[in-house]
Amino acid sequence: MRRANVQRQSDRRVEILDAAQRCFARSGFHGASMQEICAQAAMSPGNLYRYFPSKEALIAGICERNRAEAADSFLAVDRAPGFFEGLAALARHHLVERPEEEAGLCAEIMAESRRNPEIARLHTELERDIKTRLVDMLRRAAGRGEISAAVDLDGAATMLMVLADGMSWRRASDPSFNAEALLPHVLHMVHCLLVRPHAGDTEANNNNEKEGSGR
Repeated sequence: MRRANVQRQSDRRVEILDAAQRCFARSGFHGASMQEICAQAAMSPGNLYRYFPSKEALIAGICERNRAEAADSFLAVDRAPGFFEGLAALARHHLVERPEEEAGLCAEIMAESRRNPEIARLHTELERDIKTRLVDMLRRAAGRGEISAAVDLDGAATMLMVLADGMSWRRASDPSFNAEALLPHVLHMVHCLLVRPHAGDTEANNNNEKEGSGR
């Protein structure tokens, strides 16, 4: 196949996925029809079905694109002057600057994964891949001495995902939510989690010792 044709097909796939993303965020997975997506993409149904035969196939394409973007984002953290500077930029991009429709789409996919086995499979695969990349990113940071070597990498990666999911869900469901104002608090929590992972245990033990000595 000629290179121009391959590029044209790639561009059309991107246009279709962008259109589907807008429709899913606006109307929901069930509310958005393939006809609506065709109209958004300015494409006939027959032509669109050549690229994506179903809404599940569209979600699969969106998930794969998100997987590639996540991989690039994690590598950018390693290229930053410092780990926490890179992590702050990553958090700002995904939790504050990302378009609202993308946050809405994440909420739609999470909700649909509870009912649709195929969407659940796609979502689980994406989450597993992101967590693996997060653990690897944290391991590299620990190896450079930028975070504590005592960090539970798996647990810390899970917490980072929980925080990101919560921020995205709040953005999608609460028009008054101010992600910009909350981000410094989130970053402070993450810094404590990664630099002083057992500080809470130490403080609790100290408090218990004080209570015991006062008896």
